[in-house]
Amino acid sequence: MDELKEIYERICFLRQKGIKMKEIAEKSGFSPSVLSAIYSTVLPAYFKELDKGCSEGEALDKALVWVNNVSKKKLLGSLPILKNVLLTMSAAPQKQKENSANPFLDALGNNLKESVNQITNYSGLYLSYSISSSSKAMKIEPYLIAPSENGNYVEVGHQNVYGTTHWGAVMMNGQNHLYLMFNESQPPQLALFYICLKIPMYDRPPFLRGIYTCCDYNYNPIARRILFMKVSDSISREEFLKTKGILKSYESLDETEKRYYAYTCQPEDIIRMCNIPSPQMTDHDLETEKKFLGF
Repeated sequence: MDELKEIYERICFLRQKGIKMKEIAEKSGFSPSVLSAIYSTVLPAYFKELDKGCSEGEALDKALVWVNNVSKKKLLGSLPILKNVLLTMSAAPQKQKENSANPFLDALGNNLKESVNQITNYSGLYLSYSISSSSKAMKIEPYLIAPSENGNYVEVGHQNVYGTTHWGAVMMNGQNHLYLMFNESQPPQLALFYICLKIPMYDRPPFLRGIYTCCDYNYNPIARRILFMKVSDSISREEFLKTKGILKSYESLDETEKRYYAYTCQPEDIIRMCNIPSPQMTDHDLETEKKFLGF
C-alpha cells in the first residue's frame, strides 16, 4: 500500500501551497469530512502502526478504528482515483491578498488609529520618576502625550537626563493600559524602549504607575518601576522641547520627591539580567547570575 504514503505526502504538499482541503475533496469525489478524517487521523495512525511492526492490512484496520465515517472497502477502491486527482492538481503559489498581513500587525495598526479617540483624559505633560542605572540617584524626565499633528496616531515625546529627545507612539488597551513605545537608537538599528502604564478607575488621573523595559549599556534587558505625575493637560511641542530631564540624589530631594523615590528606587523595583561567561552553560549559571546581580 505504498499509494497511501504517496497520497499523504501529496496532500501535505498541496496544503502547504495554499490548496484547501475542501477543494481537494470536491475534485476527488470525497466529502470534506471524510477526506479530512483520512488525512488527519487514519493515515497518521496507519504509519504509526507500521512503525510498530504491524502488517499493512492490520495497520489499516487499527487506523480505521479511530473514525466512523471511512470504510476500508471505499478507501481502497478509491485510491487510484484519489492519487490521480492529487497528482494532476495545480499547486501554483497563490497570490498574496492585499489585506493578508500578519493579524498581529494589523491589530497594532488599528489600535494606533483608535487610540486617538481615547487619549483625551491622558494627554498632557508628565514628569516621570524612576531609578538611574548610572548612579545612585532618581531620574526625573518629562514626557508629552498628545495626538500627532496629522491626527493619525497618539505621539509621545521623552526628554532624558542626558539631553536626548525621543519620539514614539502610544497605544491604549481599552481602559486598562497605556503603552508607550520608542526606539532609543537611530534607524535602521532598533533598541526598543517600552513602558506599560496601568490606567486607574479615575476620569482624569493625577498620576500613572507602570513598568518600563529597555536594554542597559551592555545590551542586557532591564525592567524598572516608573511613576508618571501629571503636570498639565496640554503644552506646545516647542515648550516641551525646552524641558529637561535631571538626576537628583536622595539628599537633594524634597519631601514629596522622597515619597516618589521610596516607590520607584528600592532594590526590589528593578529587575536585571546578564550573561555569565560559562563554556558549559548549565543550570548552575542561573544561581550564579542571581548572586552576581544581588544587592
